[in-house]
Amino acid sequence: MNEKKTQVKHSLTLQYTGTILGLVVGTVLLCWFLNTTFLKYYYTYNKQNVMLDGFSVIDQESGENTLESSEFDVRFEKICANGNISIIIISADGSIVRTSVNDTKSLKRQFMDVLFGDSEDTSIELLKKTDNYVLERQVDTRLNSEYLVLWGTLSDGNLILMRTALESIRESVWISNRFLAYVGILAMILSAIISIFASRKIAEPILELTEISRRMTNLDFNIKYHGKGENEIDQLGEHINQLSQTLESTISELKSANNELQIDIKKKTQIDEMRKEFLSNVSHELKTPLALIQGYAEGLSECVNEDASSREFYCEVIMDEADKMNQMVKKLLTLNQLEFGNDMVVMERFDLTELILGVIQSSSILLEQKRIHLTFHTDQPMYVWADEFKVEEVMTNYLSNAIHHTEELGRIDIKYTQMEDYVRISVFNTGRQIPKEDLERIWIKFYKVDKARTREYGGSGIGLSIVKAIMDSFHRSCGVINHTDGVEFWFELDTKSN
Repeated sequence: MNEKKTQVKHSLTLQYTGTILGLVVGTVLLCWFLNTTFLKYYYTYNKQNVMLDGFSVIDQESGENTLESSEFDVRFEKICANGNISIIIISADGSIVRTSVNDTKSLKRQFMDVLFGDSEDTSIELLKKTDNYVLERQVDTRLNSEYLVLWGTLSDGNLILMRTALESIRESVWISNRFLAYVGILAMILSAIISIFASRKIAEPILELTEISRRMTNLDFNIKYHGKGENEIDQLGEHINQLSQTLESTISELKSANNELQIDIKKKTQIDEMRKEFLSNVSHELKTPLALIQGYAEGLSECVNEDASSREFYCEVIMDEADKMNQMVKKLLTLNQLEFGNDMVVMERFDLTELILGVIQSSSILLEQKRIHLTFHTDQPMYVWADEFKVEEVMTNYLSNAIHHTEELGRIDIKYTQMEDYVRISVFNTGRQIPKEDLERIWIKFYKVDKARTREYGGSGIGLSIVKAIMDSFHRSCGVINHTDGVEFWFELDTKSN
């Protein structure tokens, strides 16, 4: 039966891909926000530190009177070049001590404007002020340009002006954000592709485990997970394999136990039915002889017939019925011991021919009374392995049944059929066949094919049940076969010890 697979509302691949894309997009947007908001301030702060460091170096050199020395040329150029700073140093008499630009007049004029605040097109924001220098951020409203300006007095009394443009930071931020946008788009595309492949690689074993677990819910344990055991998913797969194997074994044991329980329940039901049937049959079988005994005993006690012959007849009937009851009780006890395994089976080797001849001899009077012709088709010894007394019981039952069901002048044949390691003993008698529907039932306790006729010769319906129980204790077979002119009962015995 095909079952629909459960539809997954939220695909692991989509969730994983969405998570990676969200992280990439969030990272790009965060970088864009930080660039736009804080890069300018960070750049300005960094420029301030560069200018202050440069001022410290120059101030130190001025204190040592080495500003005009050739050894300071390289250091001075580095300060100007690395920080993109324009510097001019003026002495007290107005002469230029050192400068980093060629247009000294323009820079000197701007220096004067800073000192005396003559420029109307410049707005100034004080950033830091000490005894030696002033750090300002100046905006040229006419040119819309922004500068960091440091001016002050050096240790040797010379004046210094340091200036660097801040306008380039805006362009840098814009370029940086545009580049970040390109990188972000490329990163999103690559991350989407990579995350799809990566998520599929992760999802495939999980989907396989999902399918295994789905089939396990339907008690299908044939599919197994095949992994390399290199990660946690492979370990989970191995554990699911072990779980599947354990569940299969446990369910198998449970089914076996359930099957045995069903068999036990069935046996108990059969035993209960057999017990009820047994009680019913015993009651039925004992009812008639008990009624006869009671009736004739009452007749004796009331002196219905006073002559001696009548009293003797009454006593014979009572004794005969009591003997029948006694025989039936003995057979029931024998059958009970056989069925419950309480009767010990003694396996020994003996001559079956001699045993059968003895049984025939014991039944000779009945054979003569009904003028039955009995033929035993052998006079040679036949050695078998069995319990001799129980085999005698089987043979006696078979021959007794054959005699009672054979008409006068009928025929009984006893013969052997030799097999490789066993022999079949058959007892055939002429007469009516057993109905087909009764062939399997005749081995049941108290079952009688012809109850009226069985009652005539005092049969209890237990003899064949005893035969079946004896043969079961030998682990050998017995049976019955209908022929056109009669019925054949047979049983088998071992001729070898193993």
